[in-house]
Amino acid sequence: MRSSRKHVVKCFGLKWVALMILVPVPWSHRVWALPVLTTLCWPEGAGRRASHKTSIDLARQMVLQVRRWLPERELILVLDGGFAAVDLARACQRFQVTMICRLRLDAALYHPPGPQAPGKRGPKPKKGPRQRRLTEWARRSDTPWEEVEVEWYGGRRKLMQVFSRTGLWHRRGQDPVAIRYVLARDPEEEQPDAAYLCTDEGFAPEAILKYVVQRWSLEVTFEEARAHLGLETQRQWSDLAIQRTTPVLLGLFSVVTLLAVQWHQAGLLVAEQTAWYEKECPTFSDCMRLARQQIWRSRITASSCPMADVLQLPQTLLEAVIHGLSSVG
Repeated sequence: MRSSRKHVVKCFGLKWVALMILVPVPWSHRVWALPVLTTLCWPEGAGRRASHKTSIDLARQMVLQVRRWLPERELILVLDGGFAAVDLARACQRFQVTMICRLRLDAALYHPPGPQAPGKRGPKPKKGPRQRRLTEWARRSDTPWEEVEVEWYGGRRKLMQVFSRTGLWHRRGQDPVAIRYVLARDPEEEQPDAAYLCTDEGFAPEAILKYVVQRWSLEVTFEEARAHLGLETQRQWSDLAIQRTTPVLLGLFSVVTLLAVQWHQAGLLVAEQTAWYEKECPTFSDCMRLARQQIWRSRITASSCPMADVLQLPQTLLEAVIHGLSSVG
């Protein structure tokens, strides 16, 4: 059924939840995001599934799995605003994982509860008076802004104004979570005011902003996977095929990157230049090009001495090379 002026038909795409590791690579000035876990978040009521799991539920399961793999490792989870949930923050504290996430400017923040009066019966209060809204702090002229220098997008450093406090993040029906929140303002007005939270109250504001900026590498990974690995161009109708193909493609991104680190140490990875564009450092397209070269070289030299002047090329491989060369352009 098509949309008309009076009737609009909506069709939502697939929603994937991907957990990636931020890894510094030796040839780039930014960290790269390498996918390790990817799962499909099915819409509610889809298929014959007995129970529905939200993206928050899947993220909680992923964090628990990584904690089981690395029980002694310090883990810092950086999320976008769609995962800002009190129950996920509480789960991260229970798993001893630091969670950094965008925070709504109208979030309900409270002071810690004061001492209970002697002789007063009943349960102890879990939160104290409500704190001033972040929107009010952003409007006030007497907000005690602090100027810090943070690592910014594009590998540059930028001066930001921050206002940071600790408090209890609360949602009705749930126990409050102790957090440090940061209200960030760009003096150059390139970005609007934004707030972020961290479940570790000892984190410095500039450290929180650094991880927030590094999270953008996840978006770069998705874009590179679309451009060079065919992500989101698959045509499957089976549920199992849909669930398996995208995680495999994202996993291939991690495998190629890790191989490229070894090739870079051997001096093989270089940035391919063009007449109209000069690259400062290798990108994922260079990693893919080098991976294809290594595969072709291993296939061609499999039946000959690698150092020979003349190589023996099987007929089937020769036809594949001719077909590949004739298809270029």
